[in-house]
Amino acid sequence: MKRPATIPPVLFRQNSLAAWVALALLALPVLAHAQVQVDISMKRNLYIRYEPVLATVTITNLTGRELSLVDRGHERWFGLQLETMDGRPIPSAGEYTNDPVELGPQQKISRTVNLTPLFPVSEFGGYRLKASVFVEETNRYFTSPPLHFEITDGRLMWQKTVGVPDGAPGAGTTRTISLLSHRLPQNTVLYIRIEDPQAGAVYCTHQLGRFLTFGSPNVMLDRQNQVHILQNAAPKAFLYSKIGLNGEVLDRRSYNEFSTRPALRRGSDGSVLVVGGQVYDPNAAPPEQTLPSMSDRPVDLPGGAPTPAPEDKRPENLLSR
Repeated sequence: MKRPATIPPVLFRQNSLAAWVALALLALPVLAHAQVQVDISMKRNLYIRYEPVLATVTITNLTGRELSLVDRGHERWFGLQLETMDGRPIPSAGEYTNDPVELGPQQKISRTVNLTPLFPVSEFGGYRLKASVFVEETNRYFTSPPLHFEITDGRLMWQKTVGVPDGAPGAGTTRTISLLSHRLPQNTVLYIRIEDPQAGAVYCTHQLGRFLTFGSPNVMLDRQNQVHILQNAAPKAFLYSKIGLNGEVLDRRSYNEFSTRPALRRGSDGSVLVVGGQVYDPNAAPPEQTLPSMSDRPVDLPGGAPTPAPEDKRPENLLSR
C-alpha cells in the first residue's frame, strides 16, 4: 500500500511563516488606520439652501505617544472633501489655515465647521462628506467614514421685496425677504432668508425655531423696513424675532399666552410692538417644589364639620323605609 506523501517539517514551517507574514502585511493598513481615528457627525442630514451646514469632526490620538499636527507647505493637517452622490467633487470656495495642535496619547479634540462658506452647497441633492488628517511623522492621511446629507428648500409662506433706506448699510439697493417653513422628522421650523437676487448675494438664512402649521406667522415691517416676526412655537408659546435687512438679529424674545394672546401692532411713529402675552425665559430653571413631610397636616375648615340635618341622616335599615 502506497503511503500518502507528507510535507517536510522545514517546508511546513516556512509556509507557516510566509502565511503569518502575509497576514501581518494585510493587517498593517488596518493597524495604521487605527493610529489616528477621525469621526464626523451632524445633528441632522437635511438642510435648506444657504443655511449653515455644521459638521463636527473628532480626532482621537491612538498612537500611544505625543502627536504634533501642523501644516507643512501645501500639506494641510486638516481638510474636508465634499462630493455629490454620483462622485463629482465639489471644490472649496477658498483657502483656509489651521493652527498647530499638540495631541497627547488617548486625547481627542473636536471642532465644528460651517460648510456653507467653504463649499458651494446651494444645489439641490445629496452630498458625501469626509474629513482627513495629515500626520507628518507617518507621511499619510487618516480619513473618516463618509457622511451623507441633503440640500432641499422650504415651502414659501411670505415674501416681499423692499428698499434699503438712507443711512443704512447698502442704502439704495433692494432686499428680498422670504419666510419658509421646513418639515423636519420631529417638527416644522420657520426660516427667514434675506437676499439680493440681482447682485447674487444672500445675507442670511436664519432658523427662527419651531412653528405650528395650523396658523400663519405674524409679519410686519417697520419704518426702516426691519422685519418683525411673531410665530406660534407651541400651544400658548410664541417666539418674537426682529431681523435687520443685512441679516443681523436685533432682538429675540419668548412670550406665553398668560392672560391675552400676544400680537404685533404698529405704533403711531411707524414702529412695531408686541402687545399682550407675557415675556418669559425658556431656559430658566423651573421653581423648586418642596415635597410635603409626614408632619404636615391638612388645615381644619372654619367652624368644623357641619352637623347633618335629621332628614339627611341615613336610616339604619334601608329595607325598613
